[in-house]
Amino acid sequence: EAGASVLLLRACLALLALPIYVLSFLGMWEPFCRKVFFPFILDKIGIVHDKKSKKHKQELFCNLPDFRGPSGELRVLEIGTGSGSNFQFYPPGCRVTCTDINPNFQQSLSRNMKKNQHLHYERFLVAAAEDLRQVPSGSVDAVVCTLVLCSVHSVSSTLREVLRVLRPGGAFYFLEHVAAEHSSWKYFWQQVCYPTWKLIFAGCCLTRELWKNLEEAKFSELKIKHISVALPWTPIEPHIMGYGVK
Repeated sequence: EAGASVLLLRACLALLALPIYVLSFLGMWEPFCRKVFFPFILDKIGIVHDKKSKKHKQELFCNLPDFRGPSGELRVLEIGTGSGSNFQFYPPGCRVTCTDINPNFQQSLSRNMKKNQHLHYERFLVAAAEDLRQVPSGSVDAVVCTLVLCSVHSVSSTLREVLRVLRPGGAFYFLEHVAAEHSSWKYFWQQVCYPTWKLIFAGCCLTRELWKNLEEAKFSELKIKHISVALPWTPIEPHIMGYGVK
């Protein structure tokens, strides 16, 4: 019965979003979404999410300086940098390499770079998370990834790349929204929203159980904490955060 309700409500939601489905069918939604809609909406949602997750991020990144390399420098690679909302949490003097598959965030990115001049920005790479070949193996002390694993094509390939670019003893930091408890209303609504949400928000998947992928990856030490980020009326409240050491 739950399955039938999900399908019925999915159809209603698809009807509401019909213009977007039509544009998608005509091949017009994806380029518009990538260039205009997604950077705009991510900037707006990002501001709310940043406020709600600020204390979690402060807690998450507080031990980042512990992973400085033997030279005393901290080299950070951020995957899916977007508008750069994590810059404020990085310690002074650290060297940041930014990557994103979507190069259309320039405005908000340069705004955040100007705000955070305590960092050295090394370079910006347009790259998919699953293919960081422009970054040499074992060349960074920390990799950061927030609200990105929901939309990569392959979580396991992404984590393999993370482990490749990290030096031994380096750390991977994450904060991601995940699937809710299967028996909960939240999970029911995640299932209802799934196809339309994925289309509108550039491939974002609502029901990934990312803690399982992290547990399967080859980290020598892994800290995962399940948290709730209060985002009323959205299906993305359940989150995980933590770090894994190579």
